[in-house]
Amino acid sequence: MKLLLYGRDSTSWIPRLKDLTSDVTYQHASTEQEAIQEIQDSDAFFGTITPAILAAAQHLQWIQTPMAGLERYFFPALIEHPAIVTNMRGIFHDMIPDQVLTYILCFARDMHTAIRRQLERKWAPRDIKVVHLPESTLGIVGLGGIGYGVAQRAAPHGMRVIAVDAEPMYEQRYRMADELYLVDDGLEPMLKRTDVLVCCAPLTFRTRGMIGAKQFALMKDGSYLVNVTRGEIIHTDAMMAALKSKKLAGAAMDVTDPEPLPAGDPLLDAPNLVVIPHLGSATHATREAMADLAVENLLAALAGEPMPHCVNPEVYEPR
Repeated sequence: MKLLLYGRDSTSWIPRLKDLTSDVTYQHASTEQEAIQEIQDSDAFFGTITPAILAAAQHLQWIQTPMAGLERYFFPALIEHPAIVTNMRGIFHDMIPDQVLTYILCFARDMHTAIRRQLERKWAPRDIKVVHLPESTLGIVGLGGIGYGVAQRAAPHGMRVIAVDAEPMYEQRYRMADELYLVDDGLEPMLKRTDVLVCCAPLTFRTRGMIGAKQFALMKDGSYLVNVTRGEIIHTDAMMAALKSKKLAGAAMDVTDPEPLPAGDPLLDAPNLVVIPHLGSATHATREAMADLAVENLLAALAGEPMPHCVNPEVYEPR
């Protein structure tokens, strides 16, 4: 088996993979053009595949993605391809909620303002606005693994949790929410009552641009926004307008649209906006967990067994 690793994240997996078996050879590609060349005789691919890379593949049997979201994989050629696709679902359910809680605590004590004033060599004002969390309402869009983790962390701080989701699937997770609604019926009522809105939903045709000018207008004056999933869920211009008008007292984005932001992007100058370069899962522990998951899939493949983290199990069915 020849395994092609593409991108920065996958290089850390090589030492663990090499210890498994001598039946696998490894090649690393840093650019898309290198990947197009190397994938021609590769059996497996670790990284974010593109239509151009897939078109060059001749023997590809397995694609391991370095992410949980699959929106970049919704293109016709891959949907029809017989390769097994595995993702990182479940890996990020601790690290990203921790980051969300960090944002919330930062906003609650206006720490972002104090940090900015320090960088400006100014003394922070003493009459800061403090958000009393036990009297605040947290709105969560998407109560999957990450949203559930956010609710778990907010509850000990006394926050009331209202969540909306596409459809109720996991009864245990929904017990963490004081109130739960379906997106179509509950999003607007939730926005009217929310002090801190956290977007944890995956990027789909339904969620793309779902938080825009209309939704910001419904929110309380002086509320906060946190987005840790995909930048395209938030309408950027509408968020900018809400920040400038102080409809939003602050926003924190681990993801942006586009990503990365160009150096001169006006979003970087938006008032009370914290932009983090997609670091919610960028920890050593998470990278090790990702490598372990990839190893688990590889061992199953070498043993002729179904891969445990497959997202298209229909490929195992007789055609």
